[in-house]
Amino acid sequence: MLDAVMDALQGFGVSSTHYLQTNYKDAQGLFLWVSWAADLRNTFFIFFPLWFHLRASVGIKLIWVAVIGDWLNLVFKWILFGERPYWWVHETPYYANSIRPHIEQYPMTCETGPGSPSGHAMGAAGVYYTLVTSILALMISKKKHGAKKPSNKEWYLKAVLWTLFCGVQVNVCLSRVFIAAHFPHQVVAGVITGMIVAEAFNRTQWIYSASMRKYFYTVLFLTSFAVGFYLLLRFLGVDLLWTLEKAQKWCIRPEWVLLDSTPFASLLRNMGTLFGLGLGLHSPLYTETKKSSSGAMKAGYVISSLVLLHLFDSFKPPTHTAALFYLLSFCKSATVPLMTVSIIPYCLNTALGLHSKKGV
Repeated sequence: MLDAVMDALQGFGVSSTHYLQTNYKDAQGLFLWVSWAADLRNTFFIFFPLWFHLRASVGIKLIWVAVIGDWLNLVFKWILFGERPYWWVHETPYYANSIRPHIEQYPMTCETGPGSPSGHAMGAAGVYYTLVTSILALMISKKKHGAKKPSNKEWYLKAVLWTLFCGVQVNVCLSRVFIAAHFPHQVVAGVITGMIVAEAFNRTQWIYSASMRKYFYTVLFLTSFAVGFYLLLRFLGVDLLWTLEKAQKWCIRPEWVLLDSTPFASLLRNMGTLFGLGLGLHSPLYTETKKSSSGAMKAGYVISSLVLLHLFDSFKPPTHTAALFYLLSFCKSATVPLMTVSIIPYCLNTALGLHSKKGV
């Protein structure tokens, strides 16, 4: 019974992909761009530097939501064992008595992990829900001593922000279905789960004052749990890397199957990011730069961080050795928040300090 329900859901999903690819082929560029924009890498390299220097608490929450959400996504995928349209359509007996639909593949189609829930949809929902609720909370806090009743401008702002949120989620979901990376039920599950994670962190306060020890033990626990869960299931005869073989078999271009999309690459990338945030917040360099909070300096921090991190992102760890790739991915990810929080602001402060002294 369950198999029949899943086949029906997945058959509907393949039909949806075929419909989108056939009738909205001209929107291919938009869908591919949306899938790229929804990647969590952009949260770490764009949203975090921007928001941390404008409002540190929002930046910190963004990292926690993105990292914990993606970690939960990994665990859910190992439990739910979701198929992906681009390989399922070739292997299923669902089309034994009918014509098997032809669906196109794109460079971002050949994800190597299980498909449920969608990581892009979950990450985008968590990040954008955090941004919308944070902006609204800041707006409310500024009006504490003002009028009690919300003004028309506040209602308009809420309507605009939530409309934008819904628009982003719809486009992310459609893009993932269009490129045949996910079925519709997987992206819907991702959106719902991402919002739940973000709302949980809206109610969590300890992350803003967490010690370096807490960061270290959190990273250690999350990594150990994921690796231990993987080893336990492997001991029980469950192959959690079954999807990698399917990706390599059914992806039409071998170069589209990327090591960086494997579950362990995602795990170490996220753990590196969280560890780097802890290092940055507890660095003596950050303590020094916190004293300078002028608007001009913050703008300088934001611009410098965005430019330098963009250049830093061009470094791609070598993929010929998996262990080396994972190690360098961890180190690269840890460097991003560390540079944003402490190194770049400290260097900018020092350079400007030296310049002002020379000018005296």
